[in-house]
Amino acid sequence: MRKLIVTEFISVDGVAEVEKLPEVTWNDEMQKYKEDELADSGAMLLGRTTYEIFAGSWPEETGDFAERFNALPKYVASTSLKALDWKPAELLKGALPDAVRELKQGSGGNIYVHGSLSIAQELLRHGLVDRIRLLSYPGAVGRGKPLFPPGEQVPLALISATPFSNGVVALEYAPVTAKS
Repeated sequence: MRKLIVTEFISVDGVAEVEKLPEVTWNDEMQKYKEDELADSGAMLLGRTTYEIFAGSWPEETGDFAERFNALPKYVASTSLKALDWKPAELLKGALPDAVRELKQGSGGNIYVHGSLSIAQELLRHGLVDRIRLLSYPGAVGRGKPLFPPGEQVPLALISATPFSNGVVALEYAPVTAKS
């Protein structure tokens, strides 16, 4: 069974809006982290906004990373998009949790959710996230869209924590399923 992995850039106070994060210098450690994610990835699951942002820039990128990233199958959760230009891509049909359960049962590598906060939050609520991978930037930003909605508890088990020389910390968690 494929794993569903949420990957986010995040501030230490939980804000996951990239444009609000403290400025850091992208370095070889961060590049290797993202290359390792790409090597593990069999598909992307994106919301409409993230799909449109990625589709507006990634097809123009060049190099090995961009070629591999662009070639990944993309599954897009949207009720407003009717066509997808950044191929290979398909619109998910039906309720998101049901569509994701079906994707996880399919063949291929792990499915990564990049950005797409509302998608990540819904999948967390439905217990469909297997791992959360964060690049935690060194600083609090005070306001913005959080990965974890206010008022919702999400118990997590730490898998790994790796500090980078630029102050960013790579964190990996597994959601803890409540036992009744």
